[in-house]
Amino acid sequence: MTSPGSARTYGFGVVGCGVIGPRHAEVADALPNARFVACTDIIPDRAKALAEAHGGDFEPDLEALLSRDDVDVVSVCVPSGLHAEVGVQAAEAGKHLVVEKPIEISLVAADRLLGAVKKAGVKMTVISQHRFDPGLVELRQLLEAGRLGRLVLGDARVKWYRTQAYYDSGDWRGTWALDGGGALMNQGVHYTDLLRWCMGPVDEVMALTAIQAHKMETEDLALAVVRFSSGALGTLEASTAVFPGFRERLEISGTEGTVVVEDGRIVVREFVSEHGDVGLYGARVGSEGQDAAASGASNPAAISNDAHASQISDLLAAIDEGREPLMTGEEARNAVELILAVYESARCRGPVSLPLS
Repeated sequence: MTSPGSARTYGFGVVGCGVIGPRHAEVADALPNARFVACTDIIPDRAKALAEAHGGDFEPDLEALLSRDDVDVVSVCVPSGLHAEVGVQAAEAGKHLVVEKPIEISLVAADRLLGAVKKAGVKMTVISQHRFDPGLVELRQLLEAGRLGRLVLGDARVKWYRTQAYYDSGDWRGTWALDGGGALMNQGVHYTDLLRWCMGPVDEVMALTAIQAHKMETEDLALAVVRFSSGALGTLEASTAVFPGFRERLEISGTEGTVVVEDGRIVVREFVSEHGDVGLYGARVGSEGQDAAASGASNPAAISNDAHASQISDLLAAIDEGREPLMTGEEARNAVELILAVYESARCRGPVSLPLS
C-alpha cells in the first residue's frame, strides 16, 4: 500500500522471464500503486511473450531496461548465482530492488549486493513471502507476546518432489555455480529463513546431505541439527526426493506451548494455560490433514500471488515512508549463511560454528 497522501505509481522492470518472472509482472499489475512496464531475458522470445501477455515492452538487454526512466523498481528473477551481478547494476542505476530468493549463493556476493544498495541509497527486499502468510504473522505475534514461553525446539521441514526432468529443464538447476546448492538452497531457503526468524540466531549446526533420486551436482536431501544462541535446539530438513511431495511444516515449541504452521496457516495452536490437568504424560493432539496437490510441493506455479503482493507492497510503502522493508537484505543473508553452514558441516563431517568466517 502507498503511504498516506502518496499518489505515486512505481514502474516495474522484470529481469529474467522464466518460471518466477511472470509472477512479478502479475503482482505489479495487480497492485494499485505499481505497473509492469518492461522485461528482458537472455532468451528473447521468452521476454517478448511476457511483455505481450502483460502489455509491457520487451527490452533487448539489461542496459536498455535500466536506462528507462519509467522503471523505478527492478525484479531480479535470474538464476540465483547471478543475483548480485544484475542487482548491483540495477542499484547503481538508481533502481529499487525486489530480488528473488536466495539473495545470492555466497556471502561474498551477498555482501557485494548489500554494499551496492547502501551506496546507491535505494531500497531492496529479498523474496521471503511466507513471512507475510497469515499463520506466520500470527505466530510472530504470539512469540513477541511470550505466549510460547522460553523456546526449546524448532523444526522446519520441506519435503517436496521434483522429477529428473525438472533438473534437466535448466542447465543451472542443481549446480553449485548458479543454483548454489540443491533442495536446501533452492526449495528449503524460505523455511530456513522462517526457522531462524522465529528461533533467533544460530550458534552451531551438524548436518548431512545426499543425492538420493537425481542426477545433479548438489543435494536432493539435506538434514541438519541446529543449536540456537538461546540454547534451544532444532532441526532443518529439505528434500526434492520425497514422492509425491508434502506441505511445508514449521513447528515451534516453548515451555508454555506449541504452534505448528503448514503451508502458511496454523494447524496446531496449543498452550499450557488453556489445558486442564493433562497428567504425567501430556495430551497428544493431531494436526489438520491437507492435500498438497495445490501447493508448491508439486507445482511452484500453483502458489498464490497474495504473499508476494504483500511483500512487494511493503517495499513500496518503505520507499514512500523512508524506512527499511520488513524483509531486508541482511535478513536474507542470515538464511544463506545458515544454509552454507549446513553444506560446510556435511563436507567436513563435523559441527560448524556461526557466524561463518
